[in-house]
This record gives sequence, structure tokens and C-alpha cells, in this order.
Amino acid sequence: MPNYDVLCIGNAIVDIIAQCDEAFLETNGIIKGAMNLIDTRRAELLYSRMGPAIEASGGSAGNTAAGVASFGGRAAFFGKVSNDPLGEIYAHDIHAQGVAFDTKPLNGEPPTARSMIFVTPDGERSMNTYLGACIELGPEDVEADKASGAAVTYFEGYLWDPPRAKEAIRQTAKLAHAAGREVSMTLSDSFCVDRYRDEFLDLMRSGTVDIVFANSHEIKSLYQTASFDEALAQIRKDCKIAAVTRSEMGSVIVRGDETVTVEATKIRELVDTTGAGDLYAAGFLYGYTQGRSLKECGNLGSLAAGLVIQQLGPRPRQNLRKEAEQAGLL
Repeated sequence: MPNYDVLCIGNAIVDIIAQCDEAFLETNGIIKGAMNLIDTRRAELLYSRMGPAIEASGGSAGNTAAGVASFGGRAAFFGKVSNDPLGEIYAHDIHAQGVAFDTKPLNGEPPTARSMIFVTPDGERSMNTYLGACIELGPEDVEADKASGAAVTYFEGYLWDPPRAKEAIRQTAKLAHAAGREVSMTLSDSFCVDRYRDEFLDLMRSGTVDIVFANSHEIKSLYQTASFDEALAQIRKDCKIAAVTRSEMGSVIVRGDETVTVEATKIRELVDTTGAGDLYAAGFLYGYTQGRSLKECGNLGSLAAGLVIQQLGPRPRQNLRKEAEQAGLL
């Protein structure tokens, strides 16, 4: 039996979230809906121009780990923070959510990562991320017992930006596969896909990655096509399972010749799309590691994503297990 349901590997980031109008994005040269990597100077400038903000522990795979734990799953996380106030906030939050997080913090520079997230009235989030301590995540941070002891390892495509993290992921994937476990990834962002298209395809085609999460923009970017159906036909051949989200159109899951369509959860109000894909992956992977059907996995993913987009911040405030039980999904 695995010791953990899901091991997540990602950038440990504290999100600083504020609402803004479209003109603010234009004035400040922020690409809407994307994750923009920034340096210290740019981080300071944007922070000085931000309106009232809330701080919340985030980072894509960290959000997924918190989601799995909220469903009642056993989750673990690898990610690098610094020994500073934001690092302490991050560690406190992820432990409080029931996630095993034992990565040794950095002493000194660079500081813990932060992402300034601007949310426009349509709920779209535009991220401006200073990676800080994240770039120091490396093979020495791989805990072999967790790597070989988790039913599924999940990592974010964003980790292809800091170079040593790639080594950590490859090492973890080797340990996982040697123990008969599975490895999954999220494509993260269509700009991220543009940067690493060949490497992402190689991860899938070489069998390093078994399960892929993406949205419709990312999958079309991956296969350089404007046709969603064409991209879906391609990814079907390249990995064991692909789960592709389509915002209000729900999601499509493919495995071999099998195709499963899942409806989006109905929502009252779209507040902030931050964390939607992360929480979809959390619901899906929780269901998957409990032996649920692909349809049931997709429904759990839809529920979690639908709840998180009705609040500010990327981690669920509700107990996802209770919500799933009330919805008749567990």
C-alpha cells in the first residue's frame, strides 16, 4: 500500500492578490491571463502600485496538494522556501492543511517566492511571479521514501523554468516508476508550453509522464494547432491519460480509445480563476487514487474547481470532502 495518495512537486509561492481594472494591466505591461516571470525590481514596482491585497499561500502544485488533503487524501509536497517570514507563512499554511512538507528551507538569499496576482472584473487572473528560493529546488531535496511511496507523483510544468528542478523531477519519476507508481504533470500555462514544447512532448512520449492535465489553450499550443479536436487526437496517442479542462464547457478525459465528457459545476458568481486548474487536478487525482472511474474523477475535479473560482485565493476554504458528500459524489 502507498504511504501517500499524491506527492506534489512545485514552486512554493506566497500569492499577493489584488483586484484591478483592464487599464491597470495595459499601463503596467502585464500579459492578461498569463504567468509572467519577473525580477526583484519589477516585483517591488508592481507591489508599490497594487491596491489593497490579500496574502495566501499558493503555487500550482501546492494548491493541488492542499486540495487532495481537503478531500481526505494523504498528500505530500516538495518545494523550496527560504527561512524568512513568507517562508514561515507558507510552511504553516501547508502543514495546517494536512500536507506532509519537509523540504529543508534555504538559509538566507534568495527570499521566498511571491506572485503578485491581479484579478480583473471578469475574474481572470494575471500572475507576476518572482521565483526567489524556488530556483534552488534540486535533486538533494528529493525524499526517496515519499517519491517511491506515493501512488501518483504530480508536478507542474512551471518547474521547467528553474533548471535544477528538472533533475529533481526526473529523479523522483525514476523512483516512482521503479516502485510501480505513476507520474503526472500539468502543462501549467500556454506560454510555458511555448518555452518547453519539445521537452514536454518527450516527457510524455518517453513514458516519464503517465497522466497529463491541461486546458484547451495549452493543449492547442502543445500541438501547434487551432483545432481542439486535432490536439485531443494527438494527446490521446502520447500519454496514458489526459484530462483537459474547457472552463464553463467542463472537461474531456481521454484514455486510449475511451472519451469521457464532464460538465462544469454550476456557479453563482465567478470571482477569481486562480487555482481552478490546480483544484481540478486535486479532485481528479483524489478520485483516481481511490480507484474511482474517470467520470467520477472528473466530477470531483469539476466540483473543486467550481468552488475555488467563487472566492479570492487559490486554496479551498470549504472542506472538499463534505462538499463532495453533499453533492452525492462520495
